[in-house]
This record gives sequence, C-alpha cells and structure tokens, in this order.
Amino acid sequence: MTVTTLGTLTWLRALDHPELLAETTFAALSGWSAVAPSVAESVVVAEIDPDLADTAAMTEAYGLPLSASVNCVLVAGRREGEERIAAAVVRATTRADVNNAVKRLLDVRKASFLPMDRATEESGMEYGGITPIGLPDGYRVLVDARVAAPDPAGDLVIIGSGLRRSKLALPGALLAAAPGAELVDGLALA
Repeated sequence: MTVTTLGTLTWLRALDHPELLAETTFAALSGWSAVAPSVAESVVVAEIDPDLADTAAMTEAYGLPLSASVNCVLVAGRREGEERIAAAVVRATTRADVNNAVKRLLDVRKASFLPMDRATEESGMEYGGITPIGLPDGYRVLVDARVAAPDPAGDLVIIGSGLRRSKLALPGALLAAAPGAELVDGLALA
C-alpha cells in the first residue's frame, strides 16, 4: 500500500520495511497487527533526510501540513519515591500541558521532560524519532483527544518511527486506539 496524498513523500507499508523502524517500534507494530490485522495495512512509513527530522523542517521540506504532525514527548515525575513516566502525544500545532494535565494524570507534584540521553537509551529510539509505538512497558501513553479527531489536513497523522531517518503515518483514531494508549481531553494547550 502506498499513500500518495500526504506531502511529497513515498509512503509504504511499515511492516514491510523494518529497516526504517526502531527495533522496539517494529516489535510493537508486529504485535499490534497480530491482534488487529487492519493495522498492517493502515500504518505506513516514509524515508526522510535525518537532518529534516524536526517537525518544522520536515513539514516545509516535504510539503506536509503542520497539523498532521504529532509530537511525542517523554515526561517523568515522582510520588512517594516512585517514578512515573508517560509519553504525551499531541499535535504539532499544540503543546503538551506538562505543568497541569500531565502532572495531574501522573499524580505527581512536579513533572519534567526526560533528559535526552535517558529518553533515547530507555526507549531504544533516536532523538527526533521517539514514537508512542514501542515504548518500554510501564510508560503510560497519553494521547490528546485532538490527535484522534479529524483534522482539515485529513485523518492521517505523522509520528516518529523510532529513527530520525523515517516517519510513520496512520489514522489518528487508530493511534489513539493503540495498545496501552489513553485518550485524554485537554492534554494539549493550543
């Protein structure tokens, strides 16, 4: 399957191209498609220039709508000595409400972004490619409700693949229904 309606990139079935996915992303996507076979046809991948992995550069270079891009940030906080980690998944036109929504959902006094070195080491993913698909067990995956809602740019959202050299695209509603994902109203600020 090739998607031709999303920018100037060539989109291919992700499961047919494990070389374009982090190992953890490929494993999670394979497991998900085993229980939901439609996932195999619905999740596509495109190779990009790794120097253009950041959202603004990617959308401009490949003619992609900014609102189709979805960012995944890793956030942590502590409560009674226990660390709690979550991925906050929000549209690129918004930003994660770390100081209120994420902090409240994690039930911690203070939430902050995971340091880059730790985020990449624990996730097995590259900085600029971190994705909610394939994160370690124990990480909560919080998806802003706007990710699942139709957007004027279309139903597909663009997320990391775990690598800087490629991106995944899939319906936002499907991403919100991924194993372990929690759909949250008001996770992002406009």
